[in-house]
Amino acid sequence: MNPNKNTLAGLTSVRRITHRTHGQSQGSATRLMSPSDFGEILKPFVFLDLFDHEGEPFNAPLHPHSGIATLSYVAEGAVSYIDPDDVRGVLPAGGVEWMQAGRGMWHGGGINRPGRTRGFQLWIALPPELELGPTTSIYQPPQDIQSDGPVRVFLGSYLSSSSAIVSPSPINYLAVRLKAGERWRYEPPTGHTVLWTAVASGTVSVPDELRHGDLAAFDPSCEPVEFEAQTDAEFVLGSAVPHKYDLVLGSHSVHTTPAALRDAQAHLSAIRKRLVQEGRL
Repeated sequence: MNPNKNTLAGLTSVRRITHRTHGQSQGSATRLMSPSDFGEILKPFVFLDLFDHEGEPFNAPLHPHSGIATLSYVAEGAVSYIDPDDVRGVLPAGGVEWMQAGRGMWHGGGINRPGRTRGFQLWIALPPELELGPTTSIYQPPQDIQSDGPVRVFLGSYLSSSSAIVSPSPINYLAVRLKAGERWRYEPPTGHTVLWTAVASGTVSVPDELRHGDLAAFDPSCEPVEFEAQTDAEFVLGSAVPHKYDLVLGSHSVHTTPAALRDAQAHLSAIRKRLVQEGRL
């Protein structure tokens, strides 16, 4: 049996929600998941921010990361980016930015134009063999992201579609759009006992009702979940094999051991010194 086999048939969810949140908002960003709460039970997924900005464009300063990968999805509007090599560009609505920090890197970005910009930024903890590895940056325009029916594939695979991004561990990360009344059933691949969803717009039933801005974590199993849209809705969904390592935290970093964190912090400090010398900080 195909481990990703899904249908739109009217079947009842057999998997329950164990935790849910509406997050904590600061300005235009809402932190739905962090390592001190949902990140501990959903690792390798450790941070999730829902951003929804209405107003003038702005640029965020360069800042460091290590030990993690980030995937930023722009649902509406556009964002600008500055990658570790000082390459600058714009990611339009429907596009994805993948950044694998490894031992350490600095990057930046912001909101590209006036109006509304919304989407998600997800942080993923890297396994030991990658947490002190090289940095990777990938920018995918909307047309480069594969889809199957209502599903767009950011990481991993779904039915006939798969992501061109090489995931650091067995992970699916999908965006799903349903019309009011539509149903969609997700059957996780073998071993994907971690499962969560976050609603970007509208209302869905699983069968518990989830609204815009809700994050829900499901019980650890490989059982399927069925979604029914109560209104037109968009949500993201993540499933994965559990990350079996500790989460050792720095201010912008997540590692598996204190020694790995110290190594990365020293590397980030060296990069910062160079950026100051170059006048970029």
